[in-house]
Amino acid sequence: MRRLIAGNWKMHGTSADLKEIEAIAAAAQATPPAADVVICPPATLLARAALVAGGRIAIGAQNCDADVSGAHTGDVSARMVKDAGASWVILGHSERRQHRGETDSMVAAKATAAWIEGLLTIICIGETQSQRRAGRALSVCANQLAGSIPDGIGVAGNSIGYEPLWAIGTGQTPTVEQVVEALAHIRQCLVARFGAPGKEIRILYGGLVDPANVHEFLSAPEVGGALIGGASLTAKDFNAIIREVPVETVPAQNAAVA
Repeated sequence: MRRLIAGNWKMHGTSADLKEIEAIAAAAQATPPAADVVICPPATLLARAALVAGGRIAIGAQNCDADVSGAHTGDVSARMVKDAGASWVILGHSERRQHRGETDSMVAAKATAAWIEGLLTIICIGETQSQRRAGRALSVCANQLAGSIPDGIGVAGNSIGYEPLWAIGTGQTPTVEQVVEALAHIRQCLVARFGAPGKEIRILYGGLVDPANVHEFLSAPEVGGALIGGASLTAKDFNAIIREVPVETVPAQNAAVA
């Protein structure tokens, strides 16, 4: 499977920053990347970002509501996301779980809404520092997977984002060995639940990924791409990451897909 490089702009970006998306799209057009590329700007930029991207790269949202419409002031539905020109949506990001109280069941409901509208999803999971120290990292990820992915997942294009909370905004970077262990367990859970199609779901790593370390992470078994935060805000850094994507397909870990 091709890797996926997704940029999450979080609460950054105004119309002046659309030039970065133009530069990323232009680079992808000039030199077709070895991975699928998606940029997820704030909701205020979705429609304009889709116009600027012009189909050269994909555009995604950072969240969507579980309902199609209703009295939900400030929320954006999956239908609205699609109407704005986006084709992807990030769901269950650790910052929303931690700061907005999102639960696994809420994430699953949003995923269902997104799939009904034909959006591709990146469903995020990951443990806290205290959970890892207690030896519960793998069980936490397994439980989040079970609760956040609704039945009837369409595996084509949909992805899981593994982002340990303790590596986001802290300056701490997991070792490749820690990431491989987590992703191998995630793969086992996906195959146990979905059978052979579970082998085709891309698993992205997110957590202090930059041009200096992305090749090492992407070359590790089961790493199907990367979810990039700060380094996706400028075309210079994001294009540098894209250039580091290995040209071969995702290496599998035999024990994880047996």
